[in-house]
Amino acid sequence: MPRAKFKTLTEQMFYVLLCLKKECYGLDILDRVPQMTEGRVNVGSGTLYNLLEQFLESEMIVETKVEGRRRSYILTDKGKDMLRKEYERINAQANDYKKIFEEEDMSNEGH
Repeated sequence: MPRAKFKTLTEQMFYVLLCLKKECYGLDILDRVPQMTEGRVNVGSGTLYNLLEQFLESEMIVETKVEGRRRSYILTDKGKDMLRKEYERINAQANDYKKIFEEEDMSNEGH
């Protein structure tokens, strides 16, 4: 069963939206994501422009400027809310991991 659109975000989606906290062009995003993640995450231009189109349609971002083929975008309140929810989801996962491994570490201390 396919997941609901934007119920959760992929890493690439998360970082594209994160870049758009401040207004920027698509090309800026292509540079910023690898910088932000120390090369761990890359977004190809085809993927980026597809995501930007989907985010526009979902009203998570708005286009702020058009200069020839260059377009700039920024997050909407809806986009900020989605990013915050994803951040909370990721933190909940990290906390679950900690709980499980701290439990395991504590039970191993008695042995």
